[in-house]
Amino acid sequence: MKTLLKAVAFMAVFAAISPSLFAQWPPHRTRGVPRTSTGEPDLNGPTPRTSDGKPDFSGIWQTPRGAGGQRGGGEAAPAVAPETGPPLATFGNAGSGFKDGLPYSQWAADLVKQRMADNSKDNPDAHCLPMGFLQFHNHPEPRKIIQTPDVIVIIYEANSGLRQIFTDGRSLPGKDAEPWWYGYSVGKWEGDTLVVETTGFADGGWLDVRGSPLTDSARVIERFRRPNYGSLEIEITVDDPKAYTKSWTVKVNQRVMPDTELIEFICQDRDATHYVGGK
Repeated sequence: MKTLLKAVAFMAVFAAISPSLFAQWPPHRTRGVPRTSTGEPDLNGPTPRTSDGKPDFSGIWQTPRGAGGQRGGGEAAPAVAPETGPPLATFGNAGSGFKDGLPYSQWAADLVKQRMADNSKDNPDAHCLPMGFLQFHNHPEPRKIIQTPDVIVIIYEANSGLRQIFTDGRSLPGKDAEPWWYGYSVGKWEGDTLVVETTGFADGGWLDVRGSPLTDSARVIERFRRPNYGSLEIEITVDDPKAYTKSWTVKVNQRVMPDTELIEFICQDRDATHYVGGK
């Protein structure tokens, strides 16, 4: 387990510093960014809004970490209120904020123990396959959100992942829909909060590095909020009666990355053989 986490951490740090080592896009200032008197991005500035007054989530976002691993402009972190509400999920363990961990059913608890004993060698991320949405929310590599009136597209730098959230009023497909890695997502606005419902997941998903499962019976609700220019808050509720004895809710905080761009990340699963237990 520690070997896999170290490998993931190394890849994340390498991705974070790679623009300084290998040229990508030349420097370009992001349009519409609030600036301080010194020209730095003002991450505590007002929430940007679309023409219809909704919060605009467009931009490049990353999971906050030490300043040495940051890409993009803006040295000052946005103002963050004291942590309240659901516990924070982590990339390694979605239930790390719960005193007794996630409410696994017995078979799910046994499966997680087995996956951890195998050093998480079957994690889709280790084989360049699409990760579960919660792993993507917490992944050290950034993601880009493109928001239009009818659809929000999330482009994940990690494994070149792509997700669509439809906001055009359509309904979710029925139970006979072909299962998808990321499921089917529709969103609606409740004031300044975007509420996203996702169903239709492929069975056997991983929510974190340790292997917390997600099954084809899962229904996930996400609540996206942008309280200021630099912050994105995502509250995630997982209702999966096959794998958990009750529904549970966690949250993820992300930080905007102005004046930068995603890099190309193409994964080859040959590296998975280096993990302990890999074949």
